[in-house]
Order: sequence, then structure tokens, then C-alpha cells
Amino acid sequence: MTYDVAIIGGGIVGLATARGLLERFPSLSLVLCEKESELGTHQTGHNSGVIHSGIYYKPGSYKAKLCVEGARLAVEFCDAHGIKYDRCGKVIVATSQHERGIANGVPGVTMIEAERVREIEPHVRALAGIHSPNTAIVDWGEVALAFGRDLAARGVTIERNFPVTAITRVRGGGVAVSTTQHSITARRIVNCAGLYSDVVARLAGAEPEVQIVPFRGEYYMLRPEREHLVHGLIYPVPDPEFPFLGVHFTRTIHGEVEAGPNAVLAFAREGYGWKTARPGEMLGTLRYRGFWSMARKYWRTGAYEVYRSLSKAAFVKALQRLVPELKPEDVKAGGSGVRAQAVRPDGSLLDDFSIVTSADAIHVLNAPSPGATASLAIGRHIAGLAGQTFDLR
Repeated sequence: MTYDVAIIGGGIVGLATARGLLERFPSLSLVLCEKESELGTHQTGHNSGVIHSGIYYKPGSYKAKLCVEGARLAVEFCDAHGIKYDRCGKVIVATSQHERGIANGVPGVTMIEAERVREIEPHVRALAGIHSPNTAIVDWGEVALAFGRDLAARGVTIERNFPVTAITRVRGGGVAVSTTQHSITARRIVNCAGLYSDVVARLAGAEPEVQIVPFRGEYYMLRPEREHLVHGLIYPVPDPEFPFLGVHFTRTIHGEVEAGPNAVLAFAREGYGWKTARPGEMLGTLRYRGFWSMARKYWRTGAYEVYRSLSKAAFVKALQRLVPELKPEDVKAGGSGVRAQAVRPDGSLLDDFSIVTSADAIHVLNAPSPGATASLAIGRHIAGLAGQTFDLR
């Protein structure tokens, strides 16, 4: 059988893309190829579970446009499928006059004074803040599994344990997507491979202008007896120079409180700990001139992130800027995730979503946070691109 479209990657963006394609083109035959035995295993299953409201993002960017729509669609999906979420709200905290000035320049948000911050989050120290009452939390892994069940019920073929190692054009048109043992054929492909999106793009013959450099984010958890220090989500004002949000507090849908993350270079694209290394992938990072350009620009920041990763005291000190009462004994080691950060050859970090097209392929090369929140909107956007690029009816 030759499918109309093969989607590579069973994370939440790939699943949402399949939904978007079916929504727009109900008669399409789709196959989704996932290298793991379960869907949503990597970035989808290792995030903090926030349904972002869209505060941070530059007006006119993909993130700004797709996050707001995606949040609405995500809540509608959760309501329709009985998935628990909680509009716990978020406070973005300005702890210095400099940060207060930055916060005042963020469009589309409401400033609140220190007194109101303390009413919402009594243990926070702030000069001022931004309150986002509609920010919510959910288990994105649960959402992804619900996407998968819904797609299977609608006739989408889901190939698990299908690590793509080759993509070749076949005579007469179409693309063969292969592992070392199996192959499927499709007329077109959509690459949603996340941490391996640039690798898959090159397998398909594309020449992306970026390379994925993996950054591990490590979290601590507040001990149960100290979880009362955080009522909802507490974030700092982000540094506009970086696409990372800085260490923050996130109450999860399961009732716990995460603190973090930092951002350190991972030694493998799925390197969730210091001991996980893949020499070939690490060599690929070290051979990339964009990595060294980035390192020269940001070595001080990078060195501090490594220090904070190795020093619990330094990590807690950063958290104390938001919640001064926190003590080192109040936190314990938590989980980690790996961010697929697209880096240009000049060392600049790609901040916005990046989606590129060719005659028979669409490649999602950068979909970091708020990728999960925006996923259903991204899927609809890709479906629109597919209609034009692939001449679908």
C-alpha cells in the first residue's frame, strides 16, 4: 500500500499534524512512524505540563499566533475527552527595577503591583508582576495518548518501533521510508521528528540551515511539606536574548511542584542525565561550527548553567530570587527533559517555530516550548501548507 502522507515522529506535534490533515482532508490515507514502542516518549513526555497563554512571544511570530489558538484548541480537546486540566494561573515576577521595565514593555498583559502579587502567591518577593489567570496545567503525555487513540479509531496507521534510517524516492513518484528491517511507501512526508528533525530532513535530501543541539533541563521537586510555598506557576521575567525562560516553579496536574530547569548541553539527543552519552551524536555537535559560534557568544552563561547543574546550593539560590523562604533541604532531585534547540551556523539560537517545505516534504525543524500548547494549531497550519505544497484536495 502507498499512503498519501507519512508523518515521521509520534510526539505531540506529529500526532496533532495527523489530526490537522484529517480535519482538512478527511479522505487522506495516513501513516505515522514512531521509533519508540509508545507515543509521546521524549519531549512530549518530559515537559512541565503547562498550557501557555502566549504572554512571552513576539507579536507576529509563529509562537504568538499559534500559541493562543493552540491553547484554546487544547482546552476544547481536553473537555471533549475528559482529560483533567487546571487553570491555576501564572505570575511573572519582576524582582528588580530593570526587570520591571522589561515587564512593562511586554504587550497584551496586565501589570500588578507587589501587594497583588503577594495576594496570589504569598511567598513570592516582587516589586511588581504580571498575572495570567488563564494559564493552565495538564499532562501532555496523556493528551498525546488520547490523540493516538483518536487517530487509530479514524483509520490512521500507527507504526511503532519504526526508527527511520533511510528515505528514498521511488520510481514513478513517492517516497520509501525505511528502517533497517521494514519499509513503507507514501506520496509525501511530514517530518515531525523533534530531536532528530534535522537528521530526518537530511535523509530526505533537504539542506536545513540549522542543526539541532540538545540541551538538558534538570528539575528539582519541592518536598510535599513545602509545596504550600507555591500556589500556581511562578516565573521570572525572561531574558529576551535567550529562548529559555529561566528557573521557575510549576505546580503539576498531579499536585507536585517542580522547580527549574537549568539548561546544559546534553551528550546525546536523548541524554537525560550526565552519564548518558552517544559519541557519534556528541561528535556531530562538536563538529558543527554553529556550536562553537554559540559557545563563544554565551560561554559565561553556559558555564554558570553547568555550575548550577552540579551545585544544589547554586540552584536553590536562583530559586530564592522568586521565593526567598526556600531552603536547600526543601527540594529533592526531580526529572529532566531535553530541548531540541535549533542553532544557526552563526551561533544564534532559533527562537520561533521553523517549518520548511519542498515538493514532497514538510519539515518541522524547530518547535520548542510552547510547542505542546500550540500543537493543534501547528497541525492545522501544516495541513494548510500541505494543501498548497502537495496539491491536496
